[in-house]
Amino acid sequence: MSQLKMHRSVRTLVVLLSAVVAACTVPPAPPEPVAPAVVAPEPTHPACVPATANNPVTGNWLSKHKQKGVAGEIRVLFTLQADGTMAYTEQVKRPNKPSQGLNESGCWQASGDQVLLSTQESNGVVTEPGDPIYQHSYRILKLAGDKLELRTEEGLVYKLTRMSPGYRLPF
Repeated sequence: MSQLKMHRSVRTLVVLLSAVVAACTVPPAPPEPVAPAVVAPEPTHPACVPATANNPVTGNWLSKHKQKGVAGEIRVLFTLQADGTMAYTEQVKRPNKPSQGLNESGCWQASGDQVLLSTQESNGVVTEPGDPIYQHSYRILKLAGDKLELRTEEGLVYKLTRMSPGYRLPF
């Protein structure tokens, strides 16, 4: 066989093999469309309802007390705004140690002799709407001038003093 014929035969074989390989390969299927990830919406709390005009419970109320089994003084500040929003700050103040505390915010309502607090955020974390652990009811035992007494459902009594607007617990 001459070189020219052999060269043509090899070239023909290469062309045929390329055609066979091309015919046997299946182009990749386009990727399946990916549905966007379904993200559950953040839980939403209902809007706060403004307090009745001139509600005497509106304001900043501070309690300082000792509690059996707790070393140090417990300070509790209820901040009940006229727009229905509230802040609840609880702080344990111990000698020669930094304060430890709890900061909650949400809504409040007064109805009859009851004050209801609904926490929507606790230490910066949004709470689950309707979770009973964040719903607190207090019975008004006494309200006279700058003194307020509240009793929890568990029987703990807070003897509170009205503080100036904008008052915050010192750390």
